[in-house]
Amino acid sequence: MTHPHYHAVIMAGGSGTRLWPLSRRRHPKHLLALLEASTLFQSTVARLQGAFPLKQIWVVTVRDQMQALQAQAPAIPPENYLPEPAPRGTASVVGLAAVALRHRDPNAVMAVLPSDHYIRHVALFHRLLNAAYLLAQEGFLVTLGIAPTYPATGYGYIQRGEPLGIYADMKAYRVRRFKEKPDPLTARQMLAQGGHSWNSGMFVWRADAILTEIRRQMPDLAAALDEIAAAWGTPQQETVLARLWPGLRTETVDYGVMEGAERVAVIPAQGLGWSDVGSWESLFDVLNPDADGNILRGGEHISIDARDNLVFVKNGHVRKLVAVLGVENVVVVDTEDALLVCSRDQSQRVKEIVNTLKEQEMDEYL
Repeated sequence: MTHPHYHAVIMAGGSGTRLWPLSRRRHPKHLLALLEASTLFQSTVARLQGAFPLKQIWVVTVRDQMQALQAQAPAIPPENYLPEPAPRGTASVVGLAAVALRHRDPNAVMAVLPSDHYIRHVALFHRLLNAAYLLAQEGFLVTLGIAPTYPATGYGYIQRGEPLGIYADMKAYRVRRFKEKPDPLTARQMLAQGGHSWNSGMFVWRADAILTEIRRQMPDLAAALDEIAAAWGTPQQETVLARLWPGLRTETVDYGVMEGAERVAVIPAQGLGWSDVGSWESLFDVLNPDADGNILRGGEHISIDARDNLVFVKNGHVRKLVAVLGVENVVVVDTEDALLVCSRDQSQRVKEIVNTLKEQEMDEYL
């Protein structure tokens, strides 16, 4: 599957605070080899090859990560790396990428993809991207929906409406509504009701269609993007970008655009083997545990009468043994300068540690 006007846009500027202490400002989640020898970003680039030529793969990031990303994926053309002057949320990321793509290709269709997800079944992923491209050509803003397996409160939900038809052997539906990160009761109700998908954060749309929606719902961002577009490719490009970007309101594309968009579709991605690798607990969905249900990564370990634990060690050149005895459902993450111990069911709260470190100005641990 290749289409001459189809471009992949990788969003690679986040920090992954729920994977502290391994993920830090200087070593964010997508630049880490959490699951295999390659980093999450490298794995994202690898699974896009075969569906997109390298010249049609783009990376939007913050400036202080761009050099590291280029080193990890040097085959992507340097001009396809788009640095933000400062983080301003995914709505601005999408708008900036749409401006750059339309400058090169006025007929561009863009697949917007996070840099830090895991997808087991790559061939199915390519088929979904092909179906989404066909649907996007009809002017829809398309999202890929993941079949929910439990009443998660950390994901957004998409409620399916009427069927739109079959696209490349994939069923597509109009989106009835988005519900961002519900409370536990609402999540259980939606799961029991059926007809809902998790919002994967993977979107496909025509560049002109998303810019039209931004103009309708986020006029301040649209005005800035118009000025940036007028300067794109000229000597004033960087000056205009640096002047306008800091004043943009920080907003996600989910809240800022998708919740109020008029023409939104979802393609259920059943059986994709997807994980957003959003917490230490999520590694149990991706990595194979031992006979006792333990996942042991890095360093040296001893496990005695211990079950369903995660032990992750990154100690550089320091040799250290980590032993767990008589415990269950515990996460232990040991790095050179920090140690995390928490129960598995509390691993989503690790970002609270990061917030506390910020409040106490303990920046050396961020």
